[in-house]
Amino acid sequence: MVFRHLKKVGAVLAPPPPTSDDGRDQWPSRAAFLLAAMGGCAGQGNLLRYPSVVYNNYGLQWFIPYLLAVFLIAIPSLILEVSIGQAYRGGTVIAFNNINRHLKGVGLGPVLVSFVVVQYFTVNLAWIMSYFRHSFTSPLPWAGRLEEFYWTDVLSVGNITEGSLSASGDLVVSYTSFPHVKIVGETLGWSVFVWFLIWLSIFRGVGMTGRVVYFTMGLPIVTTIIFVGRALSLENAGEGVALLWTNFRVDQLATGTVWQTAVGQVFFSTGIGFGYFTSYASYNQKHANAVMDAILICGSNVLFENFAAFSVFGVVGYLRRWPEDGVRLGAFVVGFLTLPEAVLQMPGANFWAVLLFFTLIVLGFSSAFVMLDVVVTLICDSGMTKLSRPWVVTILTVLSFLMCIPYCTEFGYYLLDGVDRWVNNVALIFVVWTEVSSSTTVYRWSDVVEQTGLPAFAIYNFGFFGGQVFGIILAHGVKSPGAGACAGVGLYVLCAIIAVTVARRPDVAAPRFTRWDIWNLNAAVRKFWYLAFYSGNQIRRDLNLIVGVGKNWKIPSFLPILLRYISGPVLAIIFSFAYPEFHTLRYDPMMITGFIIAHLTMLAIILGYAIPRYYDALIPVERRGEGTESTMAMETKGELGGRPIANMAERGEALPEYESDEDRARAKVAK
Repeated sequence: MVFRHLKKVGAVLAPPPPTSDDGRDQWPSRAAFLLAAMGGCAGQGNLLRYPSVVYNNYGLQWFIPYLLAVFLIAIPSLILEVSIGQAYRGGTVIAFNNINRHLKGVGLGPVLVSFVVVQYFTVNLAWIMSYFRHSFTSPLPWAGRLEEFYWTDVLSVGNITEGSLSASGDLVVSYTSFPHVKIVGETLGWSVFVWFLIWLSIFRGVGMTGRVVYFTMGLPIVTTIIFVGRALSLENAGEGVALLWTNFRVDQLATGTVWQTAVGQVFFSTGIGFGYFTSYASYNQKHANAVMDAILICGSNVLFENFAAFSVFGVVGYLRRWPEDGVRLGAFVVGFLTLPEAVLQMPGANFWAVLLFFTLIVLGFSSAFVMLDVVVTLICDSGMTKLSRPWVVTILTVLSFLMCIPYCTEFGYYLLDGVDRWVNNVALIFVVWTEVSSSTTVYRWSDVVEQTGLPAFAIYNFGFFGGQVFGIILAHGVKSPGAGACAGVGLYVLCAIIAVTVARRPDVAAPRFTRWDIWNLNAAVRKFWYLAFYSGNQIRRDLNLIVGVGKNWKIPSFLPILLRYISGPVLAIIFSFAYPEFHTLRYDPMMITGFIIAHLTMLAIILGYAIPRYYDALIPVERRGEGTESTMAMETKGELGGRPIANMAERGEALPEYESDEDRARAKVAK
């Protein structure tokens, strides 16, 4: 009797999720999906990292590269991730397998990144929990000893012996050693607590998560508004805000630093490449408004981090901590030194300390559980185990906790710094580069080969990708970005001309986007369109028949062009900066560890291209043939949903007819 009542209570608190027409679990509401996805975006980076990079690049000129990065990289990439998850009804591996069977490794990349990051992310939350606990002590224990409290009381960092390079930088003279390896008890204890909350939030699926996100997103918004209001009411806060809004340092736009920083901030704060947008979108209704949702998610992230920045700039004015040349403000400094220092000088310091660290905890927690949920979605979708979702979540939670223990040691801070730096600067950027480049290159590539021939297809793409690699290597080698750009673009143009020359004349006309039929002016122009734009345009058309039906917003025709020719090359350039940086830090074993982990993730992606059949275990047997249906140039797939035509014919099902008229197809789907 008691057990039955407990089960009823559990069903109310942690309800099983509803199911969609195809039997897949579904979000309780559209708001639940949006809040969960926004929670993945809006984390500690919005309240800590964003103000720090804006402070280091203060002035209105910051918003020029920042907003360009939002519109040219973040939004297009996010639309892609949300659309393929929703249309193909699965996590990243299933979604990219539908694009092409050789992209299963591309789908595995975000899962690996999330699995690595969530392990140390929870330890960072444990440090914040320690601050939160001490916030109830009066007077606040970090008064007069900010740095000592952070490094000794919270992190318990042991002394290290710093390594070094030779004067020329060519040789490692000595490696950094870490003699203190004890586990920090409080950090470990708080990590257990955080992992329990993560388990509680996702073990029942999107039914439970859809309720948790109302708390993890709603409450931080309220507390951030309160904290911003208090920061702006401090003495001299206006002078801090004026740093950003009354300065325009146009000379800064001539340096590469502000552009690189802006792109990196947008990239990391949005959360692209972690896989949770694709996973969570797969639990949407199949014909939900994916494009609008993606823009709402990205737009809310931009608004939130710019609003939250007022709190830090108000504190900067209050403390009169003005920017200095050569002195940069880091996210850890903002979170554990600058804001705690400001709290000390506020009336009712304990209340504001509790509010600050509680906000950071909830923001970080909302990002943590979505990352583990990516791994859970992969395992549950794959059918590799017969265990129920609660068991999968439980086992993964315990395993992840055990793997986070090294970060809970006296050398844990240095390990976290090393892994975080290279997973973000190498693995994550490589993941998104492969997503945006491969999806717009190999989707229905057989149609391009059929129309232009294999040699032309190979030569064009050798020029496109080879130009990026050659140009970047040359730029770093001769220390001249201009020379590298000219060489890279030159190689691409040369190969494009050769490819168009050797290509067959396509017998199917290119589409007309305006009243001037420019892509069919002559054979050469039509050949170029097939080689340069066909795959990206076709994935847009096929996805629009699913996510763009009825009154839904359509994926615009220019989005594939942005993904391939803007997002991809920019990410390749940012990726290249990691290697010179590692060269100066290669004496540190923790940096080497993070560098190796990042490259193992890259290797998993690359192997997926070469040996895709070994990744079939990550996809349920009945779905492994998806994306292999026969296609015809310029004809959309309609509502096949990725089901291979050969398999449908074997079961005696009627084969759907291809539609060339998108409006007719949408009307058919809407019915």
